Amino acid sequence: MLSFPYALKLKYRFIDSCTLKKCFYSSSVSEDLGCRRGEFSRKHYGSVELLISSDADGAIQRAGRFRVENGSSGENTDYAPGTWHRTDVHLENPEYHTRWYFKYFLGKVHQNYLGTDAEKNPFFLSVVLSDQNNQRIPQYHSILWRKTGTQKICLPYSPTKTLSVKSILSAMSLDKFEKSPREIFHPEIQKDLLVLEEQEGSVNFKFGVLYAKDGQLTDDEMFSNETGSESFQRFLHLLGDTITLKGWSGYRGGLDTKNDTTGTCSIYTVFQGHEIMFHVSTMLPYSRENKQQVERKRHIGNDIVTIIFQEGEDSSPAFKPSMIRSHFTHIFALVRYNKQNDSYRLKIFSEESVPLFGPPLPSPPVFTNHQEFRDFVLVKLINGEKATLETPTFSQKRQRTLDMLIRSLYQDMSPDLHKGNNMLNRRSFSDVLPESPKSTRKKEEARQAEFVRLGQALKLKTTVKGDTTTNLATAGFCKKEPWESQSFCSNFPHEVVCADSWGQSLLVSTDAGILLIDDGQPSVPVFDKTLQIKQMNVLEALDLLIARTDKGKDSRVLVFRLSAIQKAIETKKMIRSKYDCRENKLERTKGCHLYAINTHHGSELRIVVAIRNKLLLVTKKYNSLNILTSTSLLSSPESPVEEFQYIREICLSDPPVVMTLVDGPTGDSDNMICVAYRHQFDLVSESTGESYRLHHVETNRVNFVAAIDVYEDGEAGLFLCYNYVCQYRKVYPFSGGSPLIQPSAYDFHFSWNQVPYAVVCAFPYVLAFTTDSIEIRLVVNGNLVHTAVVPELQLVASRSDIYFKATAAVSGSFDSTSKEMSSKSSPQTLTAYEKPEFPLPSLEGEVPCKNLYKIPLSNLVGRSIERPLKSPLAHKVITTTTLSGFTSLPVTHSLSLSRMEIKEIASRTRKELLGLLDESVPKTECPQKLKNVSRRQSDPKQGAVRSSKPKLDCYSERCHLSTSSDPDTLANREESSPSSYPFQLISLYDEDIIDLK
Repeated sequence: MLSFPYALKLKYRFIDSCTLKKCFYSSSVSEDLGCRRGEFSRKHYGSVELLISSDADGAIQRAGRFRVENGSSGENTDYAPGTWHRTDVHLENPEYHTRWYFKYFLGKVHQNYLGTDAEKNPFFLSVVLSDQNNQRIPQYHSILWRKTGTQKICLPYSPTKTLSVKSILSAMSLDKFEKSPREIFHPEIQKDLLVLEEQEGSVNFKFGVLYAKDGQLTDDEMFSNETGSESFQRFLHLLGDTITLKGWSGYRGGLDTKNDTTGTCSIYTVFQGHEIMFHVSTMLPYSRENKQQVERKRHIGNDIVTIIFQEGEDSSPAFKPSMIRSHFTHIFALVRYNKQNDSYRLKIFSEESVPLFGPPLPSPPVFTNHQEFRDFVLVKLINGEKATLETPTFSQKRQRTLDMLIRSLYQDMSPDLHKGNNMLNRRSFSDVLPESPKSTRKKEEARQAEFVRLGQALKLKTTVKGDTTTNLATAGFCKKEPWESQSFCSNFPHEVVCADSWGQSLLVSTDAGILLIDDGQPSVPVFDKTLQIKQMNVLEALDLLIARTDKGKDSRVLVFRLSAIQKAIETKKMIRSKYDCRENKLERTKGCHLYAINTHHGSELRIVVAIRNKLLLVTKKYNSLNILTSTSLLSSPESPVEEFQYIREICLSDPPVVMTLVDGPTGDSDNMICVAYRHQFDLVSESTGESYRLHHVETNRVNFVAAIDVYEDGEAGLFLCYNYVCQYRKVYPFSGGSPLIQPSAYDFHFSWNQVPYAVVCAFPYVLAFTTDSIEIRLVVNGNLVHTAVVPELQLVASRSDIYFKATAAVSGSFDSTSKEMSSKSSPQTLTAYEKPEFPLPSLEGEVPCKNLYKIPLSNLVGRSIERPLKSPLAHKVITTTTLSGFTSLPVTHSLSLSRMEIKEIASRTRKELLGLLDESVPKTECPQKLKNVSRRQSDPKQGAVRSSKPKLDCYSERCHLSTSSDPDTLANREESSPSSYPFQLISLYDEDIIDLK
């Protein structure tokens, strides 16, 4: 059983039977927030060590600094086995989410612009108005091509508000130009822009595999092994298929497929759409005369990632990366096989400059499930190679290449922009998709038809050549993901203002009043609509409800006892109104517009209330044991206002827009408040009121989103979120009365693809909520792992489980609508300047409704939170289900086509276009079964992949096809029919089928 690095020790509290009648079971503050905030630590990703290798005589040969990952040590392991699930094994920055130009632009009408910035560096801008995977969400996808790399943003579409090129560039922080952008109309620009996108890295990979016998300490000895052991052969059998190189038409990874100069066979596989060729040392040519085995080193020494399979016991001399003489290899994966328990042990060495990449190794890093080990290794190696491309060695080369390509393309395209002063060249700062003059309409129609035809041909050629992942060509990798949601409340008719979880229920502020909602039960009114709550926090452990009500001068902070509300619900008393809450108002809080509480467990509750530019600090002392006893509940007054005490008032220069409390290391006089206003984030000392500049935003317009406090190895850090940017800043302890705010090697930043309105941390993930999507990244490095399209998305609550509201179209007419829309992209049906038509939310036969959904926190953090949670509406103890025990919304499934299948489809399509076939295959028909690349049927015990290329079976259109041969996966899929779910988190890598008819 693997151990999860973010697993935290849970504390259980016991309450006598008398208390059960008065209140529900609840978790302590540490239990509620421990899994969400965790003890974030980079130690799970290894530590940098100076590794020195020596020969048999003890003489030092080489030395190097590498980050060594050997499974985290020192984490708490006193938890019940089987209560967690691994969730963080994901490909980072997957191509089906990052290769935007191939996915959204190529083969579709879009605009490309050329300009130079204030430093006279040329840039290109590409803009397309597209539908988010036929989810009726029109959006502008924009790519800015510069020598430093690509910047991608998604902008909402509004039929009433025009969007100009200038506004798009301004959103990308590009406001000053040496030459204003001009549109490029030549269709051949698509080929050049695709080349620019391919500079991000290859979608296929080649990894070295080096066999080392027990006791071998030099690379010459390792490369001189002619054959491997039986355990090594089983390991190769686990990695992939043995293929014959001569005549091989797939990805070859630099090997000779014509004359057998690099051996006769090799190991090959396809993993999540990526083709992988392994350079196996024992399969490459061996020379008895050449002790250095140059032919073998020529391939393995030029691989970024190399697997070292080392024989021998753990007590044998350990492998060190400095044993291998290579300036190119940055990552070594050391694999050992244990015959006694049929397990593999993994250890990762990464060159010091390689950024952190996941997934982190379990503790101990021992795998008894061979299939799980294979998936983990391949994900780790692919992520490692992508991370290596961000090191200075590779990033500088990529930047020089991009600079050369962009400048060359700029010089080629510049003369065309100055030919004549026609009407088309006047569109530089007009709408992205404008109406054309009548005199040029026919010419523009022909240009667009040729533009689309060339783009679709280029897309097909790229797919057949294998320069894109199979997922990009067809969509879909079937896998149950931790962020899959569950339906919580169907057809919720009210507008949600704010909410917070209360046990397993949800306390919601709506336009109809305050309601208590539980899954499967009717909502219960708690307060009527005269009480307008704008912000709330439910603190079960303290028996408190904190709320900010009304607005403007009438705004107040109110505090209620949950036990009193619970009692009113049980006795069915009259619904309370605004006028029944006079005794619940906190003093001095009139006119407040914002408040924040400390969320990290401590000895006291702190509330900071913002009243214009003044901060009011209020605290409440409570029992350190955090236990609600029946005596304390019966003796406490109904209003807890008297338990709060005013501490001090702090003045700021401006009213804060975002506010977060940060706990100091001692919690005595070093607590801080992070505030955002104007163009900056500041830290304010709670004890002295002094403010310190934390971060200044260098943009004209700032949209502050959030400041999230995280704690890395006990030290505070902050995620500062604004516009498209999320910046991590580490806050060091106070030194001489002020916090040390200075640049750190631990600081990093990343950009969202769309401006979020809310950001939620659920380790190891950070989730951004936009108006129509959830963007999921890793906390440790900001790398993207998934983007889910959610129509009309509204985040409702996120303190424990994540609740959101979204639109679900309950009907079966969606498929036909999708096909109609995809057919409109055909050149024969294209109309000049025609904007994409997006169906209205409510069509005939559809019943659009707003539903509430829940993403369980236990699924995200990788283990179940086994604490007794009782709903205020039920008299039974409910335990949070584990990942395998709930019915979730499935990810859309589809096939991954092999290159041979794509070639046959392309050949048939060409024959249809030339009229060489008697009948064309109807669109509603699935293709017949095609010949597939054979793959062995391996022993289930060894967990090897059954098939690297799935067969195409002829199902009906509505069938969800499988790429997995795992019996458990197939069984689960049959049990969870897609028709039984009202809503799905649609994956963004669902690609439209290329239409050449």
